[in-house]
Amino acid sequence: MEPNPSKTWRERLQEIIFESNTAAGKAFDVALLFAILGSILVVMLDSVTHYHRLYGVLFFRLEWAFTLLFTLEYLLRLISIRRPIRYIVSPLGLIDLLAIVPSYLSIFYVGAQSLLVLRALRLLRVFRIFKLTHFLTEIEFLSVAIRASLKKISIFMLTVLMLVTILGSVMYLVEDRQNGFSSIPESIYWAIVTITTVGYGDISPVTPLGKFISSIVMLIGYGIIAVPTGIITNEIAAAARNKNHSSESCPSCGREGHDADAVFCKFCGHPL
Repeated sequence: MEPNPSKTWRERLQEIIFESNTAAGKAFDVALLFAILGSILVVMLDSVTHYHRLYGVLFFRLEWAFTLLFTLEYLLRLISIRRPIRYIVSPLGLIDLLAIVPSYLSIFYVGAQSLLVLRALRLLRVFRIFKLTHFLTEIEFLSVAIRASLKKISIFMLTVLMLVTILGSVMYLVEDRQNGFSSIPESIYWAIVTITTVGYGDISPVTPLGKFISSIVMLIGYGIIAVPTGIITNEIAAAARNKNHSSESCPSCGREGHDADAVFCKFCGHPL
């Protein structure tokens, strides 16, 4: 797409930062992607004692370089759109804010007594990985499928909860308390671990009847695994059939996911 000379600097800035169908927009996205991955790698390597001892100062400087870079990016996003408040309270806006706030908070937590707090704040910087959602153009499409599946999955989870409660209670009656089934909650814990095919082995039946029931629970578990997968897969297929969205973002609120023939933003009503 060729740049339009009649556009204002603000509109051109919005096109570069929020759009990805121009050369400048693609270059910005690629640079931001490498910056996000680089910042996450720095935080992870800094958590390794050996690397922190050797390159701690370098990691500290890189961390603040990335923080300043993401701060500049955040400010440019606010400047380029007409309604910055809508972007600030949006999920992507909150993620961008979360990516830079911990570094600035660490300035106010100084001293030996706050070392644990500093470590927690450094850990929070790993949440910059959520900034990668800027590059997932199908995120809205996937969220629609998940929202459509919530009711069915909730009913399914309620059924599983009832099932493990019944099975746990039965095992409590069948097995001796010395075998680990000392209470109904402990027996329900065993049923959950078994039916999900995790099988820690810290509690296991000893009696023949208990082993028979355990075998039934394991077989049920394999059948249960396929249910939520099938529900979400079906909703994703349905959403794919109805999908007709463009990659254009709103110049006012920065949101995407509009229909291909949309004239106005479905979130704030601003002309596209």
